[in-house]
Amino acid sequence: MSKADQLFISMCQDIIKNGTDTQGQEVRPHWPDGTPAYTIKRFGVCNRYDLREEFPALTLRRTALKSCMDEILWIYQRKSSNIHDLKPHIWDEWADETGSIGKAYGYQIGVKSQYPEGEFDQMDRVLYDLANHPYSRRIMTNLYNFHDLHEMHLYPCAFNAIYNVTQEPGENRPTLNMVLVQRSQDVLAANNWNVCQYAILLMMVAQVSNMNAGELLHVIADAHIYDRHVGIVEALIARPCYPAPTVRLNPDVTDFYQFTTDDLVVEGYQHGPQIKDIPIAI
Repeated sequence: MSKADQLFISMCQDIIKNGTDTQGQEVRPHWPDGTPAYTIKRFGVCNRYDLREEFPALTLRRTALKSCMDEILWIYQRKSSNIHDLKPHIWDEWADETGSIGKAYGYQIGVKSQYPEGEFDQMDRVLYDLANHPYSRRIMTNLYNFHDLHEMHLYPCAFNAIYNVTQEPGENRPTLNMVLVQRSQDVLAANNWNVCQYAILLMMVAQVSNMNAGELLHVIADAHIYDRHVGIVEALIARPCYPAPTVRLNPDVTDFYQFTTDDLVVEGYQHGPQIKDIPIAI
């Protein structure tokens, strides 16, 4: 089985066995029929994935890797918060009549700030610092801008990406690592989606910075399984597992803004059947 499978199974078992239940508490999410969406939750889940060993895709079921990449390009490359610029339909529920989800996600990445070296948005500053100050401990993006929360249709869940460069013994190139901080996560619907998309982001940024992609550390403040998902999760983690797929990028791309989903190459991806019609709390 892939190491992503191992981590996912262990995390789900821990949440179900040792988590706390929000049943009866005042909760914001609800099901489409209006029923409160309660969860079993664990505080402070932390998972570590080493991209030098394998790509962290689940094999228990398929994760749509090119769709993951398209959303990450939507946020960090296209810097958009309009669903008309995004192929997957994951944000449709929160979009207004123009397709906007407000001042969220890509909008925040595209906001420019003045620095001594010039004007940069958040992603351009990351790329600049990795090229010019790679061992800085200040290289990050942050989507959680308190000044704009009231104009976001949904507060950012995965909101903080921290980049950290190490020089590993015997390696010619530096290694780029990332910490992904997430305030809240629907484990069934979003866990491996978020893991894979930020693994792809790390791979893209490492490639254009002439570095090796290293570790992705995923920190989740509130990792939860919804009440209507528990049985689905239990059946999912009992499935057979397979070896991790091979995932790589077109090595000819050296400019972050030139990547497309066609540059993602996925080989040998064995997986279980997809789960259809997962109920999504809103």
